[in-house]
Amino acid sequence: MSYSDEDYDRLQKAGKRHLWMHFSRHGSYDDSHDIPIITKGDGMYIWDAKGRRYLDGLAGLFVVQAGHGREELAEAAAKQAKELSFFPIWTFAHPNAIMLAERIASYTPGDLNRVFFTTGGGEAVETAWKLAKQYFKLTGKPLKTKVISRQVAYHGTPHGALSITGIPALKQMFEPLVPSTVHVPNTNFYRAPEHGDNIDDFSIWAADRIEDAILAEGPDTVAAVFLEPVQNAGGCFPPPPGYFQRVREICDRHDVLLVSDEVICAFGRLGEMFGATKYDYVPDMITCAKGLTSGYSPLGAMIASDRLMEPFLQGDNSFAHGYTFGGHPVSAAVAMTNLDIFEREDLNGNVRRNEGAFRATLEKLLDLDIVGDVRGDGFFYGIELVKDKSTKETFSDEESEKLLRGFLSKALFDNGLYCRADDRGDPVIQLSPPLIADQSHFDEMEQILRSVLTEAQTLL
Repeated sequence: MSYSDEDYDRLQKAGKRHLWMHFSRHGSYDDSHDIPIITKGDGMYIWDAKGRRYLDGLAGLFVVQAGHGREELAEAAAKQAKELSFFPIWTFAHPNAIMLAERIASYTPGDLNRVFFTTGGGEAVETAWKLAKQYFKLTGKPLKTKVISRQVAYHGTPHGALSITGIPALKQMFEPLVPSTVHVPNTNFYRAPEHGDNIDDFSIWAADRIEDAILAEGPDTVAAVFLEPVQNAGGCFPPPPGYFQRVREICDRHDVLLVSDEVICAFGRLGEMFGATKYDYVPDMITCAKGLTSGYSPLGAMIASDRLMEPFLQGDNSFAHGYTFGGHPVSAAVAMTNLDIFEREDLNGNVRRNEGAFRATLEKLLDLDIVGDVRGDGFFYGIELVKDKSTKETFSDEESEKLLRGFLSKALFDNGLYCRADDRGDPVIQLSPPLIADQSHFDEMEQILRSVLTEAQTLL
């Protein structure tokens, strides 16, 4: 939808005066810099208030799996809202929550059959940590409260989830946070020179750092390990071969719960309903959100094993935790319809059939001096930018600021590509398109990236 100049100006003034945007530098939006206002989405593309079209290379925010503008999903929401617009699942239930929980459980690995609904990913992570603590209290191990996660990993913004997050810059202004979190090295093989080309040795080394942390803290005090199948922050770090199998063994040895944080990786991002299936491991809990509804309505979940539910089936025990809008009837209806689309159109299969082509197309950019690494899996990739390709030298904080926020973010958008240029870790560009993408979209991304990155090389 395109707005007239008068209406556009009114939106800009109102937005700058009243809308507090998330993770935004509001000082950047002065009289000469407009807020990007997105008004429409259709398939792989979005449009702004001036009528300009952009390829959505990030699926909104790793969310819009089925693509934009799906009338079927909008109609599912409207139909449910007319029938039952809201009811909580606090000691009550409604059919959509029941049927969706059953359906999600049918996709999970192992015995993860218990679905606790939230409204988003951060809430799902909060839920998983609280469940781990109460589970161990109910089973006679009350000291097991600590969490281990990875450096540079992002797990959400609520206080507990932020404590688990391994990005110091996101945490400092909110300290003191929830205590009892420990961070270990991640799986960024590109930044592991001591292992050379031996990724198998690196896999063992990275997993064993988790055991070192458990032993250092004391196994009787550690409740859980939180890991993403492919770590998002830092630029899409996939697990090296055998990593999760070794982590599973370590957790079992010390009676520590393994939480697979799949807020991004679940529901097709890696070509499977769950990343744990992709990498052949069975966690004790899965946290998820985003792609469950393709973003057409807010919904998240914590999925737990039957073993974790068992103490709550005894006597008057209760998990004293919940959210007003968790399992919302409209969101659950949208999720059911979204999963219908997944199955009918084989969205997971589309990712598996095209992930090699996506990687190969992005790897063409390795001929640019500024591109150091292309990494990821499925439809989830990061492109790491470097100052010196031969030494892997990264940019200084000032250079990164100039490169990412001073040029790349705006230049990529102005050239018709919505993606993410970020420096949580080393400077990266992230790409995570809707699961309906094909070679024509990969080519369009590569061409825009090549043009903008070629220009970026001349700036520093």
